[in-house]
Amino acid sequence: MSILDREILALARKVSEQAILPHYQSLAKGQVTDKASDDVVTIADHQSEEMLMEGLARLNPGIALVGEEAAHDDASVLDGLSGPCWIIDPLDGTNNFAAGKPPFGILIAQADGGIAQSGWIFNCLTQRFCAAHLGGGAFIDGQRVTAQPTGHDRPIAAISTIFMDEKQRTAVKQHIAPHYEMVDIPRCAAEQYPRLALGINDVSIFERTLAWDHAAGALWLNEAGGKVARPDGSPYRLDEHGRTGLIGAASPALWAKLAAQLEEMA
Repeated sequence: MSILDREILALARKVSEQAILPHYQSLAKGQVTDKASDDVVTIADHQSEEMLMEGLARLNPGIALVGEEAAHDDASVLDGLSGPCWIIDPLDGTNNFAAGKPPFGILIAQADGGIAQSGWIFNCLTQRFCAAHLGGGAFIDGQRVTAQPTGHDRPIAAISTIFMDEKQRTAVKQHIAPHYEMVDIPRCAAEQYPRLALGINDVSIFERTLAWDHAAGALWLNEAGGKVARPDGSPYRLDEHGRTGLIGAASPALWAKLAAQLEEMA
């Protein structure tokens, strides 16, 4: 494990212990507020982001800080994605956390020019720590990881339809679902990306592709030998604001099969 990985792990553990877990299953009235029609934010999100920003600024004070909650309050924060920056999801899986159930975690990435250079995924309850660096492979708790498909005759698909419109949902049910064994999504990228490498899920479709949700996980899965890309095959960039659609798969072959099915569906 590199020095930077150890520093990020220490920071994530500290934030989890001091800002997140003290509120787990003990959120008081007023500590959970609606953020969107199907999304919430908690006191833990805000406290975690504040601590992460302070810690990451000390590690590299010369680059921008792009946090999910900061960007929600001020869209100009997204301008930082075009240059050197830290990208922070202070509490991924907030809806799960607010409901008092797993999974949830912390996502951190370091990027430059719209491309993730390093990414880290920390599971607050299990303390599983995923790390990846561009061109340097993917690791879990310091051990190198190679993505493994499930091996099922019908590949296992965890497909999020939450942010799809009704036409898209119907098309997925009619043209994609019959070819796969469909399973529930964890609604937590910090869990979904590891599942695509650990022989639990084979493919996923993500409609909403915000940088803090996908920067770390997409890099990690690609470095593990899986594949994450736009449905047209173009690489995922962090600075493509508003662009939707992303496929993640345990292998390039599984990715290609699903991409072809989506193209036929269109």
